[in-house]
Amino acid sequence: MKRAIFHQHGNPQDVIDIIEAPDPKPGPGEVRVRNQVMTINPADLLTIEGHYGAEAVTLPCTPGTGAYGIVDAVGDGVKRLAIGDAVLPVGSGGLWSDTVVLHERMAPKAPENTDPEQAAMMRANPGTAYLMLTDLMALTEGDWVAQNAANSSVGRLIIRIARTLGLRTVNIVRRHDLTDQLTADGADVVIVDDGTIDLRTAIKNATDQQPKLALDAIGGTTTAALAASLQPGGMVAIYGLLSGQDNTISARDLVFRNITVRGFWLADWYANAGSDDIRKLHTFLTEQLATGAIHSDVDARYPLSQIKEAVAHAARAGRNGKVILTAN
Repeated sequence: MKRAIFHQHGNPQDVIDIIEAPDPKPGPGEVRVRNQVMTINPADLLTIEGHYGAEAVTLPCTPGTGAYGIVDAVGDGVKRLAIGDAVLPVGSGGLWSDTVVLHERMAPKAPENTDPEQAAMMRANPGTAYLMLTDLMALTEGDWVAQNAANSSVGRLIIRIARTLGLRTVNIVRRHDLTDQLTADGADVVIVDDGTIDLRTAIKNATDQQPKLALDAIGGTTTAALAASLQPGGMVAIYGLLSGQDNTISARDLVFRNITVRGFWLADWYANAGSDDIRKLHTFLTEQLATGAIHSDVDARYPLSQIKEAVAHAARAGRNGKVILTAN
């Protein structure tokens, strides 16, 4: 088997390598999966850099949180899966490998008759988008949700899923040329924040009521601007830190307008969710995948053996979709 590994934190292209090891064998309740597609997400790059997670990862470490593969061996006591089943391995890391062993609970079946690439990308970004819109606070049809980094993979999925749920979105980007693309996705409002506007005022002028929820992928002072745009009792949910800066927020918003700030991490949700909740999520995502509502663009494909080139591409600004890894 081949797997990616890093022994120290740093620039992903510099510290990631491929090693070969004997094929692992599944134990009781476990299955062995031959991955065909593996996704590269911003969280993976931040993990390699040492900027992701509550605690430092144990080194050496293999990244990877999204994949599509085929079960090729099962351990004693496995009841739900059989050799030949297509699955979507679940994990907070470790999936940048052409072969993985995991408990059958952590290998939900992939949707039938689905493109493997789209299936591999189905859980991480679409799951994050859906759960932030449904699990964080009570929203009703017609409510407004504000988000920054709206042209990111998660951002575009938030637009599409919000439209499905009857929610309206305010979408903040930094370039004018993104407006048509996001409008085609279903964005109700697109605001270009070039650093010269008052974001709170721009949101107020563009909507008939203040948003209840804001989704922050950037951090820094942007968090304060989003919080100020919300109606009293609203919430800012932080799920990314693209600026590399700690989030800031005004005490006025926290104390006198009762704005709540919380984080969201999909790996933590999976670690604590019950089987019914996971099934509900996967059912929704499968339905949306079948209709094309959560289709994700792919900018480039690299074999796992070219991991250095792949992570360098994934770190580039201005990509038009995800970078994915293939087994060969």
